[in-house]
Amino acid sequence: MAANVERGTLWSAFPLDEASVAQIEERFSAFLGKKIKLTLKADPEIIGGIIVVVGDKIYDGSVKGQLNRMREHLLGLQKGDMVDLGIDLKSSGQLISMESVSEFIRNRIQEYQQEFDVENVGRVIRSGDGVVLISGLSDCRYGELLRFEGNVFGIAFNLEEDTVGAILLNNQNSVMEGTTVYSTGRVVEVPVGEGLLGRVVNPLGQPLDGKGAIHAEAYREIEQKALGIYERDVVNQPLQTGLLAIDSMIPIGRGQRQLIIGDRQTGKTAIALDTIVNQRDKDVICVYVAIGQKASTVSQAINTLKEMGAMDYTIVVSATASDSAPMQYIAPYAGCAMAEYFMYKGKDVLIVYDDLTKHAIAYRTLSLLLRRPPGREAYPGDIFYLHSRLLERSAKLSKEKGGGSLTALPIIETQAGDISGYIPTNVISITDGQIFLEDELFFAGIRPAVNVGLSVSRVGKAAQIKAMAKVSGTLRLELAQYRELQVFSQFSSELDPSTRELLAQGERITEILKQEQYHPMDVAHQVILLYVVTKKMLLDVPVNRIQEFKQQFIEYMDCYHRNVVENIRKTGDITEEDMAEIEAAVNDFKQTFLK
Repeated sequence: MAANVERGTLWSAFPLDEASVAQIEERFSAFLGKKIKLTLKADPEIIGGIIVVVGDKIYDGSVKGQLNRMREHLLGLQKGDMVDLGIDLKSSGQLISMESVSEFIRNRIQEYQQEFDVENVGRVIRSGDGVVLISGLSDCRYGELLRFEGNVFGIAFNLEEDTVGAILLNNQNSVMEGTTVYSTGRVVEVPVGEGLLGRVVNPLGQPLDGKGAIHAEAYREIEQKALGIYERDVVNQPLQTGLLAIDSMIPIGRGQRQLIIGDRQTGKTAIALDTIVNQRDKDVICVYVAIGQKASTVSQAINTLKEMGAMDYTIVVSATASDSAPMQYIAPYAGCAMAEYFMYKGKDVLIVYDDLTKHAIAYRTLSLLLRRPPGREAYPGDIFYLHSRLLERSAKLSKEKGGGSLTALPIIETQAGDISGYIPTNVISITDGQIFLEDELFFAGIRPAVNVGLSVSRVGKAAQIKAMAKVSGTLRLELAQYRELQVFSQFSSELDPSTRELLAQGERITEILKQEQYHPMDVAHQVILLYVVTKKMLLDVPVNRIQEFKQQFIEYMDCYHRNVVENIRKTGDITEEDMAEIEAAVNDFKQTFLK
């Protein structure tokens, strides 16, 4: 018979008589469907009432528990506030007599099922490297937020038959064997809203910039289900990067997912930051998520955004290389939740994940520490799902949903230009195109170092204004022909006139497409320059003076042919009259420029 008895603990503010204990045991035995034997312990801090601990459940019917719940309600605390709700009894001013406590117990024992706050609890049996193994927590769900003693929080990652594997989000060194763990019944949430604009936060939404607390409008779960097909609209609005090479040949639309891929130090982050800078005065909110970067690199990016006036509409979520793997793991999901808030408000949002290679490495680290079976390159079997469930949240919403958009620019780092690696091919298959940056072009001074042959946009001209589509039609073909002829021309001493013209044209196109970092170009200026170069009107301009021509001619057009620039900017199209005026302007300008 004794084997069928489950033992537990009964806490009360003062010792109870045997009859009261027996009555509580009888009630709990009937409630749980098994024989319960309770050990009585006294704790004056619970003020009154009782707390019963049986297995991995805590049934809290104490006065202290009720005061805490009442205090939470009165303060209007959001669910997502990770604060310790303990109450300072010395300063509460409460004087509760023994008679009132006894009366409380007598009145509440009969109603314990309705009055008790039931908590699912467990104990840490192993801890190390930010990963813990927990016994108990029988009702825990995957991805659930767990609360540890000492105001530490974690996420349930592995659900096994008798144990739960979890990752710790903060104060990792304070969690040891025997630490009590409480189930919260919810997933990680982050603050969202206008109060985050211009701020630098960690993946939990806590400020890192020393500007005080974040004033959140709401809290949003970091894991969200991606929208279905019928809730989306077609991607047909351009999101201008300000980079001539990209806007002309690899256009990005609002709601698109365009991968930026290349070796380290080839300008991947530079393209992303240029795009953020170019959104100034375009009513696009930007979120920059730094994952596993050096703290100095992130600081430099933040300073650049400040100098360019881009921080006013930007949120920076930083999980640097010095942060734990769990924080790096949740960073892109937290940033996406912050961006989604604005998208569902009907706004256009741009989010940069810099970079998902380090995110995958952080996830692999956690998986191996939790002893999950390793697969290819030691990554776990669900590594594809890791990024697909993140990037699928980017969308152009239908009009019924508000018409907002979330454009994603994930960044992937390759090794020696190998785009056939495990993580690169995974993300390429998820996204709507890629911008491939080549180190040979970068070191040759062609920046941005876009390899046109390997780069593609699966949205294409649908994400371009009409004027850009008209003037950039032959650009990719001419550039590809030039790159091919350039290789063969090295082995030939004599070239026919048509080949020499193709090489000369290719040189000038390549030179026009070069662009300094943090100098995004207005789309009307892009259209004018592309029209000039594709019409072969620069063949008489020396290659070493193309950059000088580009700058001075744009200034000339803004000064003397402002009507053409404004017409392209307002209508998004270029007329025959505009083309004729541009050709006349080029001929007039070259007369003075080439002297």
